[in-house]
Amino acid sequence: MKEFFNILKRFIPPYKERLILNFLFNFLSALFTVFSMVLLSPILEILFGMSEDVNELLPWAANLDTIKNNLYYYVTIFKMANGPGLTLLFVGVFVIIATILKVGFAYLGAFQAVYIRNGVVRDMRQQIYSKLLKLALPFFSEERKGDIIARITGDVTEVENSIMSSLDMFLKNPVIIVVLLISMLIMSPSMTLFILIVLPIAGFVIGRVGKSLKKVSREGQDKMGIILTVVEETLGGLRIIKAFNAEKKMNSHFNVEINDYRRIMNRLMRRRELAHPLSELLGTIVIIIVVWYGGSLILDQNSELSGPEFIIYLGIFYQIINPAKAFTTALYSIQKGLASMDRVDKLLMADVTIKEVPNAKPVGTLRNSVEYRNVTFAYDEKVVLNNVSLTIEKGKTVALVGQSGSGKTTFVDLLPRFYDVNGGQILIDGVDIRKLKLHDLRDLMGNVNQEAILFNDTIYNNIAFGVEDASMPEVIAAAKVANAHDFIVETEHGYDTVIGDRGSKLSGGQRQRLSIARAILKNPPILILDEATSALDTESERLVQEALENLMKNRTSLVIAHRLSTVRNADLICVFHEGGIAESGSHNELIEMDGRYKRLYGLQMF
Repeated sequence: MKEFFNILKRFIPPYKERLILNFLFNFLSALFTVFSMVLLSPILEILFGMSEDVNELLPWAANLDTIKNNLYYYVTIFKMANGPGLTLLFVGVFVIIATILKVGFAYLGAFQAVYIRNGVVRDMRQQIYSKLLKLALPFFSEERKGDIIARITGDVTEVENSIMSSLDMFLKNPVIIVVLLISMLIMSPSMTLFILIVLPIAGFVIGRVGKSLKKVSREGQDKMGIILTVVEETLGGLRIIKAFNAEKKMNSHFNVEINDYRRIMNRLMRRRELAHPLSELLGTIVIIIVVWYGGSLILDQNSELSGPEFIIYLGIFYQIINPAKAFTTALYSIQKGLASMDRVDKLLMADVTIKEVPNAKPVGTLRNSVEYRNVTFAYDEKVVLNNVSLTIEKGKTVALVGQSGSGKTTFVDLLPRFYDVNGGQILIDGVDIRKLKLHDLRDLMGNVNQEAILFNDTIYNNIAFGVEDASMPEVIAAAKVANAHDFIVETEHGYDTVIGDRGSKLSGGQRQRLSIARAILKNPPILILDEATSALDTESERLVQEALENLMKNRTSLVIAHRLSTVRNADLICVFHEGGIAESGSHNELIEMDGRYKRLYGLQMF
């Protein structure tokens, strides 16, 4: 239960006003529950012929005897004037009014709880999504994408269905139980103390069974993460699955996982379904024990209660049984929800490794140069860059070439701080980038990647992505520079055309030109191009290359290229090999060196 209250402590404070109203309404509902039960006493006494006339009205005071005396005084007057039959109806009307007030306040309390519950779930999803945007890229390389999706969907839904659905019980039931117990304590201290001994025993039995749900539930949510990963990989690799006739293999893999999930959920549901019958049985046992004990006292004439009062007492006690049973059901649900909350917290509590230092410096433009000074970087234990140094002057184009795995992409990913260096420094105009505002640093850069990353939105919104308040003329101008305007106006709705998931309705060259248009509209001083033309046909490559040349004018550019023909005009070409810069110079200088670059160039030309 400590975990449950910690969750409430984290998410409930913004709704404290509604929490206070909820408590007030539930308290009033509990008071009218007691009042409606107490009003049954004169009805029972009239029915059993045990009612005694009260002819003296006492001064009103805050004690049970005075209230009871004066209540019976008015009942006596009404009974003498109208007879027992109408008196029963008269008291019954008051019972109905008390019940209306009881259920009315209960509804108002539940009304506030609904706002709290849905607000907490919304806040939780907002926090998860916000945290996903803040986490560094290494976190996602270690996590399955399907598992992350499972946490923000299935796990949060499970928290909503279990912990948050139990919230109303924990807001309402303690108030009801406390008010009713106080009433019972006033009516019969000895009977109530006996009940307080019996009830915790039943609660202990239920609690022991409920704890086993948490472990099984966590297994189920982990397995659902694996299933969603399989589905996500299937949708992403459907072309390859069909091309290699791997449908049977993937289907078999999915069936294994889904059957494991079924077995886990069978275990979980069997235990959860035990909650209601177990609480029903224990509740019945407790009532029988209380009836036996109380009845024995009345028969031996050792009880503080008369026969009708004992029936009222049992009625009040029965009003406690339902909230207590709801508690047990809630305990089962909470254990299941806590397992999901643990998985959600793995995201919410994950360390943000790329942090902005206090009092970080603002930066608005590149004035002189970008310098890599003795930079070293490793993924876990694997060193990717080793003591690399390079200075890139403003307005120059630097090309990075070399075999796959030589460290080129990592080299450029360090500049916008997708990762932080393990050793050395990267400086912009002499200032370590770790001392700059992260937003300002990334605002200096525009990226065009080998795989055009687009969104399932309109062409206009994809080009204007990341640029606030971009006007249509500005977007069109950027598209024209990127050689994209002509094909855009030929689409069904022009700039309002929705391009599908990852731009699936467009060709590779069209997608890449939209990426370039997006970078042009941002108008960054530093440009990072990562294999921007490697996946294109000759015609598309010509258009994209022309668009890139337009984009690179008067900008500091870092270009990763496998096709060496595309970087012959670069101001500086750096040849990467095994985590270091093996050679550097212009195209002609590197050819004259007769080294690694010349061999690569010769192979490509051949």
